[in-house]
Amino acid sequence: MAMGRAHVSTDRPVAGRFRPVEITHRETNRVRWYADDLRTGRPFLVTRIGLPPDAGDAVRRAPSRVLRTAGIVSRLCPERTATVVETAVEGGFLWIVTAWIDGTPLDDVLAGEGAFDPVRAARTGLDLLDVLDAAHAGGLTHGELSPGEVFLRPGGPLVVAGYGLTGTTPAPRLTAPSYAAPEQARGEPAGPAADLWALGAILYALCEGRAPFRDRGRFEATLRGVDRLPLRAPVRAGPLTPVVQGLLCKEARERPTGAAVREALARVVREDTGVAPTAGPDTRPRGGHSPALLCAGREVSRRAVVLGAVPAAAGVAALVLAATRGLSGTATGTSSGPPPASASGPTGSGPPDSGRDEPEPGGRGAAPAPTGPPGSAGLPPGYRTLHAPEGFSVALPAGWQRLDTSGVSGLAYRVTFGADDDPRRLAVTYSERVGTDAVAVWRDDVEPLLRRSGGYRRIGGIRATTYRGREAADMEWFTAADGTRVRTFGRGFLLGGGRGFSLRWTTPADGWAEPGSREALRTFLRTFRP
Repeated sequence: MAMGRAHVSTDRPVAGRFRPVEITHRETNRVRWYADDLRTGRPFLVTRIGLPPDAGDAVRRAPSRVLRTAGIVSRLCPERTATVVETAVEGGFLWIVTAWIDGTPLDDVLAGEGAFDPVRAARTGLDLLDVLDAAHAGGLTHGELSPGEVFLRPGGPLVVAGYGLTGTTPAPRLTAPSYAAPEQARGEPAGPAADLWALGAILYALCEGRAPFRDRGRFEATLRGVDRLPLRAPVRAGPLTPVVQGLLCKEARERPTGAAVREALARVVREDTGVAPTAGPDTRPRGGHSPALLCAGREVSRRAVVLGAVPAAAGVAALVLAATRGLSGTATGTSSGPPPASASGPTGSGPPDSGRDEPEPGGRGAAPAPTGPPGSAGLPPGYRTLHAPEGFSVALPAGWQRLDTSGVSGLAYRVTFGADDDPRRLAVTYSERVGTDAVAVWRDDVEPLLRRSGGYRRIGGIRATTYRGREAADMEWFTAADGTRVRTFGRGFLLGGGRGFSLRWTTPADGWAEPGSREALRTFLRTFRP
């Protein structure tokens, strides 16, 4: 099945409104961008999917089908599936715009951390099964499930994207053919059993570090392999081996039911911890539970699952201790500071995600940094990428330069950037003496020193997150510098082995919400690379 290859310039906004800025994810026949909404400045995700040339009339129906299906599944499983806000067919591609998801796709997590242990894989599988059960109870099949469509989030349950694609064209599978079920590979319609196959393939990949069937570079060849080749037996799945092999039975009718899979995964978690995870409601028709409750049934255990998975999960390279004990004393005032960016403030909280019109204080104004190398492409006018000799790079506004550098015995340093005629500052701090808990670094090492400075007041709580696949934390606060009240946003992230970076963005308090300041913070977070 050949997919469309027409060239589409991302200089042209999708649907006339959403401007792709930087690629955050690539998967077979699927590319995802971080995008700006030209009307509101809010961050979104834009996904491009190639369409088969023989799709015919189905192409015209695809956008409305995706919108409709995504809306239904969002009601069935609130806050657990991507919110689709716009769809379009342009240049031979299907474009899907979703609200920003503050999380990292599973395949990016695997690429950054390696395979999961069986217990962590089982917990992730239980979370994913919650979503599948709710959708199946409502008569909806995903049909395109793969690790690229499952986002791990630092502060909440995982989120599933991609609903509504299956059936939009005659093609058995539009993306990620190595996760297609054998019946899809044979051109048969996808049902709930195909989603359970994909769950098994994802569990296999989490444990083994690779898909059960490799992508052969051509859709047809990959699908033939899925259908005809025997499964390579998992070697690292441990107690998950029986359920993974059962889910990956070639014949759909031989695969275990969702209820049996749930019990098997829960047993693996229970035997490891000695505590049974809160089971989701029985999803069989006789159960009588509303579909939405299926996603809420394991909220107690889910927080521990997600927080345990996030440090390894995904993309957060920004919050770690902005300071060690040696440097944190210099971190007040102009060397710290910030407007919003996936932080929470007195009138808004949480990472940029969905459903709010304007960025609020505390964090819906800037997006976490997507992955990809920094450079001039996609930068705001006048910005340039600086490569510091200390070993990091970041894009800075025109006229900005290094203003100050300080260090402690070769184990830590802080570099402060700005311009003489600009009161705003960006401080980049590195240390080799930070702990293993990003939140604790802000709370125990940095905040006690900040309290000694004039006018210190923290805004909201210290928020655990992830940045560029690493454990991170965000903190936001007010202080006084030279008689001026300033606001600072700090994001720190852990590198392991006692090492960590932090970014601190400081601006006069009365100017932190200005569009230029919001854009600057978004750009720093998006382009910083250790």
